[in-house]
Amino acid sequence: MFPLTITATLLAVALIYSVLVMVAARRYLLVRPPVPVKGAEEPISILKPLAGLDENLESNLRTFFEQDYADFEILFAVRHYDDPAVEVVEKLRAEYPGVSTRLIVTGEPPYANAKVYSLDLMLAEAGHDLVVMSDSDIRVTPELLRTAAAEFQDPQMGVATCPYRAMSGKSFWSRLEATGMNADFLAGILMARMLEGMQFAVGPTIVARRWALESIGGFKRMKDYLAEDFVLGKFAAEAGHGVILSSYVVEHHIGSSNFRQNAAHRLRWARSTRRSRPLGYLGQAFTMPLPWALAVCAVNPAWWPMLPLTLAVRVASA
Repeated sequence: MFPLTITATLLAVALIYSVLVMVAARRYLLVRPPVPVKGAEEPISILKPLAGLDENLESNLRTFFEQDYADFEILFAVRHYDDPAVEVVEKLRAEYPGVSTRLIVTGEPPYANAKVYSLDLMLAEAGHDLVVMSDSDIRVTPELLRTAAAEFQDPQMGVATCPYRAMSGKSFWSRLEATGMNADFLAGILMARMLEGMQFAVGPTIVARRWALESIGGFKRMKDYLAEDFVLGKFAAEAGHGVILSSYVVEHHIGSSNFRQNAAHRLRWARSTRRSRPLGYLGQAFTMPLPWALAVCAVNPAWWPMLPLTLAVRVASA
């Protein structure tokens, strides 16, 4: 009887969490960006750190060249000029001569987080106060910059983090990874937003004010962190700047990964979560009702009718 009480309690907690995720998702979907003031859209700098040829890199980058926005620039950064991504960038620059672009060759980073080093050098070269930092595997619609500009009409706004919809490659492991990102990972973000507000940021696309970045010590302050995106939002929130979960959802094209790559990704995310939010890391045990439902049924087979209900709630929350 004692094991049944424990497992049933844990199942109830996990089911309550799943219901709260649905509430959190509903609240997020009700948010709409403010209507931008016509003619007052400020110029924006897009920062793109690159390293090698991601799957569909050209298609991903092309969407940033095709923004429905009057004044923007795109800065690209690679370690060496012989990086194969340079050829893709040069092709797109030739196709879109009307888009202001720059390519920065950074050399080897002086510290472990190469992405932070690239962002630091690009920010120093960027011409505008409002910047969009976006990874190479992100694809967007032409409305990204208009939405960002509208959300940053508030002068107190410092950082906006864009949620993302994972788009898998052809492999089974890639589809499995995308499912986890779209269900469990996004659910955790929405719950945190509802319960405590945005006290953090998540990559792979973040919009920020230059002054907000400078006020927290710039990118150099993040060079020793594994999850630089998380601490960027954390430092900004602690400094009193506005931090939001943007109403704009980007597409994260994760490519086709094999088992080893998938396991490496998940291990890195687990380590990042454990170091960034230790209590949240432990709390993941209470976010998955299906294992607890199976445990309850194993202890007492009379509970098997609960399994379809648990599955229904879990699917609805995903």
